[in-house]
Amino acid sequence: MSDSDEEPPDAVAIEPPVPKNASNTEWCAVPVTLVSGYLGAGKTTLVNYVLTEQHGRRIAVIVNEYGQDLGIEKAMVQDKGEALVEEFVELGNGCICCSVKHNFVATLEQLLQRRDKFDYVLIETTGLADPGPIAAVLWTDDELEAGVFLDSIVTVVDACNLKFQLRERREDNLATEAALQIAYADTILLNKKDLVSTEDLAALRGDISAINSSSEILVTERSRVDLAHILDRGTYRLRSGPPSAAHRITPTAIPLGEGALSAVHDSGIHTVSLLVSAEVMLEPVKCWLENLLWESTEAGPEVLRLKALLCVAGSSERHIVQCVRDLYEVMEAGAWQKGEDRTTRMVIIGRRLDQASLLKSFEAACTDPKVTIPCQRCE
Repeated sequence: MSDSDEEPPDAVAIEPPVPKNASNTEWCAVPVTLVSGYLGAGKTTLVNYVLTEQHGRRIAVIVNEYGQDLGIEKAMVQDKGEALVEEFVELGNGCICCSVKHNFVATLEQLLQRRDKFDYVLIETTGLADPGPIAAVLWTDDELEAGVFLDSIVTVVDACNLKFQLRERREDNLATEAALQIAYADTILLNKKDLVSTEDLAALRGDISAINSSSEILVTERSRVDLAHILDRGTYRLRSGPPSAAHRITPTAIPLGEGALSAVHDSGIHTVSLLVSAEVMLEPVKCWLENLLWESTEAGPEVLRLKALLCVAGSSERHIVQCVRDLYEVMEAGAWQKGEDRTTRMVIIGRRLDQASLLKSFEAACTDPKVTIPCQRCE
């Protein structure tokens, strides 16, 4: 097996599972893990590793081969007895991104016609892709809603080169792809630990946390990781019962060393955390979110990701908020447990975020029943 990010992963035979509903052969929606990361970080090595582990799943992988002469998106489907490798859509620019959104959707739709051949999907993006638009399609596209759902976003970063990638300058003064990929991630693999010092790893953790403090950071060699951190995270689809680790919103104070401060300055992306002890009102929370997400200006805050755990007045249920750019969803997440801390917690990842003003506006709009704020849905 090749460790090069230029080589597509091999398909490996795995015992097929019994259909979720064997009595009438109706299939449940398929979870999708989006694998992101800069060129050479180790994305394909991770995909190869997932495909060769005996985890009892048949996995379809949509891979992008990025090059000047070839741009073919392949779906590699594992099946018992022999490996099936079928080509689907040829993308001229070699990317899965918003500019080829409709081709991307068509690829998944075509893949779902072979639903009996797999029960999990991994999508490996090119190293030059912004994962935000891709995540939005998987999360909200009506045509795909019944067939697939976004499970989580995993970003692989290169411990040798990350500090240089974060400090690159774009002509449009926007954040680099490396910073955006970190900002959107639920899990980050800090890869190639064997090639850097312990001190450098600690500094890189600070750089990553300064951009996205809510993600889980795993230090890896050759992208080897416990698959429980990659598959079935359930970040965007909640299950009943106590929240999983993927759903726990735990804002933490990030010790910003010199490296982390430089990363924030160069990328412009950082994290702010809001803690509110008072119960909040659900409809005002939605209005506040819509004003924050939909009324952005050049000088105002720009939100890339937002996660929150809400303690809603009059409800015994936890409420979870997930946002990707201008899309958001509020979901019930099971009853509060006896003795559980019911503080409302919110983590916002983006640019031009002022923690004090965001907290002030949220508390004023969402905790005081006497205050009414304008809402775009109500206009």
